[in-house]
Amino acid sequence: MSTPKKLALAVFSFAATFLMPILAFAQEEKAGANAYDVKAWAAAGAGLAIGLGALGGALGQGRAAAAALEGISRNPGASGRIFTPMIIGLALIESLVLLAFLIAFFLQGFAVAPILKP
Repeated sequence: MSTPKKLALAVFSFAATFLMPILAFAQEEKAGANAYDVKAWAAAGAGLAIGLGALGGALGQGRAAAAALEGISRNPGASGRIFTPMIIGLALIESLVLLAFLIAFFLQGFAVAPILKP
């Protein structure tokens, strides 16, 4: 994938992830939107957040593991020095995916909980 395509993908991913939930709060309630519109956009933002978080984490983990295995296959003597940082990197990538999962749950709780209250 070329650099302009990567940049365009990164910009689109950023805009979709961080600007979509903002749209849920952009319109005032008196301007024609009701509470259910805001909740629907918050639910859409939650779904998008977990989807992009899982996609990014899976791609990152795949590339990290592939690079580590390639390095080990080129120099088997360096496997000890490559394996430990790879595991730490995979754990950090997984923590970011779990953070996206947690944010999605917060957004989903915001979208559903006030509707269910009498």
